[in-house]
Amino acid sequence: MNLGYSVSHTSRNPRSNEVNGVDYHFVSREIFTEMIHDGEFVEWAQVYDDFYGTSFPSLNNQMDQGLDVVMDLDSQGAKNIREHFKNSILIYILPPSMEDLEKRLRERALDEEEAIQTRLEKAYKELKACIWYDYIVINEYIHKSVGEVESIITSERCRKDNRLPMVKEIFGMEF
Repeated sequence: MNLGYSVSHTSRNPRSNEVNGVDYHFVSREIFTEMIHDGEFVEWAQVYDDFYGTSFPSLNNQMDQGLDVVMDLDSQGAKNIREHFKNSILIYILPPSMEDLEKRLRERALDEEEAIQTRLEKAYKELKACIWYDYIVINEYIHKSVGEVESIITSERCRKDNRLPMVKEIFGMEF
């Protein structure tokens, strides 16, 4: 589907199953703050006690290959992306309920109780941000959600503004 995935930078330590450069670019807090100072991030945020961000080179590398880039961001990061890339399409993916989100967090078994409660509180506050996204997908059944996201991507690619350059090239027309 010509999709790329932007691998974010983080100052947190990798989990046992994570690979540097695949899951995240793991850097020290000092390097991360230097990158912020040098303007290397299109978006970044401090989440809990760690930093997360998307570097311009990481994002531009994928876009230069003609890929549509999928990113996993909080609403603050999404606002920053929209600020730098006016034509970006933002999809807010929600759990079917707060109860389901809690169940999913507990089943991951990655966090202590306090961290789970903090994540739930933050998630609830973040829900209000869905109002300014372009699309909302409720992730109750993974196959249905994937289908909805694929449909959004296909629809956006077929927009007139995205296809007119092709029409001009193929048929030699000016509009």
